[in-house]
Amino acid sequence: MDLNRKSLGLGNKPALVLVDMIEGFTNPECPLGCDCPDVVAANAELLAVFRGANLPIFFTTVVFYSDDQARVFRERVPALNVLTPDSHWVKVDHRLVMRDGEVLVEKQWASAFRGTDIDEQLRARGVDSLVVTGLSTSGCVRATAVDGLQHDYRVVVAKEAVGDRNMEAHAANLFDMHAKYADVLPMSDVLSDIDKRTE
Repeated sequence: MDLNRKSLGLGNKPALVLVDMIEGFTNPECPLGCDCPDVVAANAELLAVFRGANLPIFFTTVVFYSDDQARVFRERVPALNVLTPDSHWVKVDHRLVMRDGEVLVEKQWASAFRGTDIDEQLRARGVDSLVVTGLSTSGCVRATAVDGLQHDYRVVVAKEAVGDRNMEAHAANLFDMHAKYADVLPMSDVLSDIDKRTE
């Protein structure tokens, strides 16, 4: 289906949003996790380039403080109940250590925008576009990309920096996001764009 879509790329002030690159999703020992070292490595590479360009970086995690938070979501996916404040699973993956000035957004639903102040924080930093990465493509990455568009940000999904437990769902959602909501681009294109900003 041809929607006559137009690729927009990134704006003048992009931010990197690493969606749920946390131990609970990157460690296969967790019931929510998957084995995705290539995705972790791609995110580490993007982090280094964004840091070098002094551009904003946001991480998200999922934390449930009480039984009434995202109640229906947790009824559908009971494994989410391991994501409590005192759990190791809610911490950013140990291979992607946050630095001073980088923001951790706690959420309870799929989208980084739902019930959080990320939009206000992005606008306070003058951000006009997002590079969205993380886990999982068919869930929280997609929800964040769609909501990013709905908050009037240009959205780029770095193809090698997202992953899913189901490769068919991964491929289908990359296709669908690229058709409607975001530019799904190879890492090389994203890295080249950010590198140019430091020249």
